[in-house]
Amino acid sequence: MAHQQRSQARLSPSGDTEDTADMARRLAPRLAYFAGVARTEHVTRAAQEMNVPQSTLSRAMVRLEQDLGVDLFARRGRTVSLTPAGRTFLASVERALAEVGRAADEVRADADPATGKVAFGFLHTMGAETVPGLIHAFRADHPRVRFSLVQNYGEAMIERLRAGELDLCLTSPVPDAPDLVARRLDEQKLRLVVPADHRLAGRRRVRLAEAADETFVTLEPGYGLRRITDDLCKEAGFRPRVAFEGEEAETLRGLVAAGLGVALLPPPAVARPGVVELTVTAPRAAREIGVAWLDGHPDTPPVAAFKKFLLSRRGNLLPT
Repeated sequence: MAHQQRSQARLSPSGDTEDTADMARRLAPRLAYFAGVARTEHVTRAAQEMNVPQSTLSRAMVRLEQDLGVDLFARRGRTVSLTPAGRTFLASVERALAEVGRAADEVRADADPATGKVAFGFLHTMGAETVPGLIHAFRADHPRVRFSLVQNYGEAMIERLRAGELDLCLTSPVPDAPDLVARRLDEQKLRLVVPADHRLAGRRRVRLAEAADETFVTLEPGYGLRRITDDLCKEAGFRPRVAFEGEEAETLRGLVAAGLGVALLPPPAVARPGVVELTVTAPRAAREIGVAWLDGHPDTPPVAAFKKFLLSRRGNLLPT
């Protein structure tokens, strides 16, 4: 009868059960107490082991049963034993507490100054040389720090930064937003890349206006380099005729090598056959590279150390 009365007490007037999330919030503080009492089957002994007053523990168990509307223990003085409902509940509580323990271990490990983790995002064009070189140099003094690396275009990385999935990101253009902190680190020259048999291929330097009649291959809209390409062409007095759009600079070089267009790209990690890379004299063709992080977001020790390292590379970020 007690079981039935308690169950009815948890029903709303409409007959709907209490909201699960609200119930979980109210039960959570008492779950470790419940597991301790269930393990010892003795309130006094459990109170001693958990270093809490016996009266506090007893009241917590009574309140837990009232909230659930179910008897979890059969009581004989200070000795208790689990009811069938109590055994069922204990199995789930132990799994939940174990999962919380694993989560706590994981976040403590990620924040460890010596062996913690940095979630670091960067542009695809930074992946071949720049980022491996930076991490190699950083780990000379922090050999056991771990990295979770994400390559993406700028806007997508900023979204992941705001979602808390990244600690830091290298991006271009350097973002200007009230919720972000961004620092300019370096500048990278852009080149006009043309096929090896192109009419401009014998030149070393070119004005971008000389490519006004060319077909361009570019990154997709939303990529920082695409925005820079559009802006530079506009400054040179024309709008580029785009034949192909891609997601990765080296793919664009392949398209140029195949004679499908020209492109404005940063220098390659390794020279690509079939193309010629020309210095652009006007307008000034370059992109700023910066590091960004979420304003007000506390840093773990490994993130703080890597951020300090990146800022120390201002003007010397890119391979020479």
